[in-house]
Amino acid sequence: MSLLYDQHLHSFHSIDSETPPAENVKAALGAGLGGLVFTEHFDSHPDEWDTCRYDDDIYSRDIAELRSLFQDQIFIGKGIEICYQPSRWEFILEHLFAHSFDLVILSVHWSETGPIQYRQWWEQFPTVHDAADEYLRTVLKAVSDAERAAGELGRRVFDVLGHLDLVKRYALFIAGTEDVQVDPVLLDDILLTCIQADLTPEVNTSLLRQGGSEPMPGFSIMQRYRELGGSTMSLGSDAHRAEDVGADFAVATGLMKEAGLRGIALFRSREKQEEYFA
Repeated sequence: MSLLYDQHLHSFHSIDSETPPAENVKAALGAGLGGLVFTEHFDSHPDEWDTCRYDDDIYSRDIAELRSLFQDQIFIGKGIEICYQPSRWEFILEHLFAHSFDLVILSVHWSETGPIQYRQWWEQFPTVHDAADEYLRTVLKAVSDAERAAGELGRRVFDVLGHLDLVKRYALFIAGTEDVQVDPVLLDDILLTCIQADLTPEVNTSLLRQGGSEPMPGFSIMQRYRELGGSTMSLGSDAHRAEDVGADFAVATGLMKEAGLRGIALFRSREKQEEYFA
């Protein structure tokens, strides 16, 4: 079975997708994947909570039905994408402790000054570089909180850091450039904290199909992660439509190999297994 798992995708259990979960599984089979992990949005910010579709009982029931339907054809994982919100940290942890998952993604979609996908957020900053610094400082805070929580509990709380440099997606959409000039010191702090927290960065391919020239993160960050001691990364399409499941994985794995990464980190029941490239 292929070592390629799509470990970041969404179905109609997320507010921004209308895709029936079974269609994602069929697409993964058609793409020759060995597995897929649904990572439905858990949007805990008070401004978003009323519209968050996440319902663990219904979601878990659907995962069980999919596993029964497709049996041993493909691994079907139950994951969750946590939107980092420091004001809701205890609420987030309580939810994670109360439910079972194969994979937990920690993602940053907001900085302290608001959600980054809106033009108004970008208008606060004199340059794209200033906006990127604001975003990455929030990422560093998120991974530091993840490291601290793991230390207090004696076990990993989050498994994967989603789309580390997501800020370049919206820089492209709003400012017309992917060049966000990532601060190297800030980047090193993020990557080293990930390594210390056993938090695996994700290679997210969604930007490649949205007009970008590289995944999130791109080659230079993959290479730096390897230089600092990282060996494997997770892989996800961030698909919200079935046709995007597994999209551009050949490009992503080619970059990972070129950057010196040894393979891909796969997660089942919160346990990490490293599958190495041939």
